[in-house]
Amino acid sequence: MTPAHPGDRSGVVIVGSVTADVTTFSGRLPARGETILGDQFTLMLGGKGANQAVAAGRSGARTSFVGCVGDDLFHDLVVDGLTAAGVDLAHLRTVPGPTGIAHIRVDASAQNDIVMVPLANAALSTEQIDEALAALAPTTSVLLTQLETPSALTAHITGQGRAHGMTVILDPAPAAELEPAIWRSIDIVTPNETEASLISGIEVTDAASAERAGRWFLEQGVGAAVITLAGQGSCVVTPEGATVVPPFPVEAVDTTAAGDAYAGYLGAALASGATLTDAVRLATAAGALTVTKQGASPSLPHRADVEAFLAERTTAAVPN
Repeated sequence: MTPAHPGDRSGVVIVGSVTADVTTFSGRLPARGETILGDQFTLMLGGKGANQAVAAGRSGARTSFVGCVGDDLFHDLVVDGLTAAGVDLAHLRTVPGPTGIAHIRVDASAQNDIVMVPLANAALSTEQIDEALAALAPTTSVLLTQLETPSALTAHITGQGRAHGMTVILDPAPAAELEPAIWRSIDIVTPNETEASLISGIEVTDAASAERAGRWFLEQGVGAAVITLAGQGSCVVTPEGATVVPPFPVEAVDTTAAGDAYAGYLGAALASGATLTDAVRLATAAGALTVTKQGASPSLPHRADVEAFLAERTTAAVPN
């Protein structure tokens, strides 16, 4: 990873979860109590935090990760995967016991369900967060976090990011009710339609309802809301108004980590100085590319592939 020049704050820090992803692929998901035969099995690096760090690293951004990994047989899988993406692991802490695990089931239509067991992730502490953010603040302008870390820490993570002058992005997944004060320390929130519906209480089905949910987040104190609508693109809601960034239609193989690719690229683009709309367009392309491949971290795209994908589709974003 290229060291920062004095005054260069183009780095991204991800505070979050890391897991070993155990994934099965089958024609359909089993009914309750049923056993079925699957087609394929994979074991790889995952976790929303680690996936977003890999995405940001592959985008070319100077990326640091703050989290906890166990000292078990999955330790090297985690360290090697993050290192290969160019992520700085100075603030990844190894703790006694097992690494977090995610059990993912994917069916033939590319839909998935996930059970995530935090394990080592539960050891993340305020002291570790404080030390990491203080060290990274001079070279880092964007902090990205999610809700797979202990909920009691969310306010601390976002508050410390704000205190260090970083742009704080929350990917509110898995969806959870947050203390009202937390919203005021978040610059950008990036829920999908399901998460936006659960958190705001406004059912999100299209751009108009997404804008209403986005306004709800702004009323809570968030700076801007970016609500992803799967095949309908993204609704970007700011105090100035709402914009829909169109989707890039692709043939979906596995939707796992598409949201993480989106979040990682969004954070990286903003850290490099992109406008929110341009960052969302880059993130949309990264998310679209991700669903065309199986697995979580292996499907996260490299910047050159995202640029090529966008170059082929430049006319798609031209308004009528």
